[in-house]
Amino acid sequence: MKEPVGRRKRIGICCGVLLAAACRAWGQEPADFFRENCTSCHTIGGGRLTGPDLKGVQDRKEREWLVRFLSNPQAMLDSGDPYAQKLQQEARGVVMPAISGMNRNRAESLLNLIAAESKLEKSQFIGLQITDRPFTSAEIAQGKTVFLGIQHLVKGGPSCVSCHTARDLGGLGGGKLGPDLTLVFERLEGRKQLAAWLTAPPGPTMSPIFKRHALQSEEILPLVAFLEDEAKKGGEDQSAAPLTFLLLGLGGAAFSLVMFDSAWKARFRAVRKPLVLSSTHRGEE
Repeated sequence: MKEPVGRRKRIGICCGVLLAAACRAWGQEPADFFRENCTSCHTIGGGRLTGPDLKGVQDRKEREWLVRFLSNPQAMLDSGDPYAQKLQQEARGVVMPAISGMNRNRAESLLNLIAAESKLEKSQFIGLQITDRPFTSAEIAQGKTVFLGIQHLVKGGPSCVSCHTARDLGGLGGGKLGPDLTLVFERLEGRKQLAAWLTAPPGPTMSPIFKRHALQSEEILPLVAFLEDEAKKGGEDQSAAPLTFLLLGLGGAAFSLVMFDSAWKARFRAVRKPLVLSSTHRGEE
């Protein structure tokens, strides 16, 4: 029995759509992979961050070497490769980590992407260009509202304070799941590196979240302003948040006990008084 022509046509159309979608996804995948794994340390045409600017990198080193380095940077260092050691020195001792999911095919596709982007007048991976002028007090104040979550993030990501703290938050301070960010500006050595880190936060906790809820440039700039100001003041978080939380907890517990005791006494009197009066009346009779 022959399959109806209309049905075969619909199946053919569906297969064609799925194939086209798969091809598009494959074509976009290297760019997505680069954005998620490389932009916190590298630009293409935007200058050095922790790692070198990758524009024209294949003019500086042969492709086979680059494939092997991308596949296992630590192995290249351990082998005593002079160029790998030079890269480490230029990065002030930072070693490029092994990237999850990296293999030869992915390394080849990344190098193709970098080569294509290097030919453009302005690559999509040039990175966020941060001003070098002094930040205004308004920008610093806005950064604090972004950090605290008072200004909600455009893409719906969690606020910084839910996992991190800083020196001048006041109140109960911030979260303790992540590190204190008071001196993160100094640790990352400046605006450009901090902005790149905020654009694509690395790490197993933040990366999956901000892959879907990326910070926008209008949020990154004030955050950089706030964290630079925090670093200038020096020191780690000095808030008494843990003690404050403990005292509030003890105070709340004491208040609850007093209220419970008061309510219980009232209940006790409300039961005892009628019994006493009833007993007294029976005695008088």
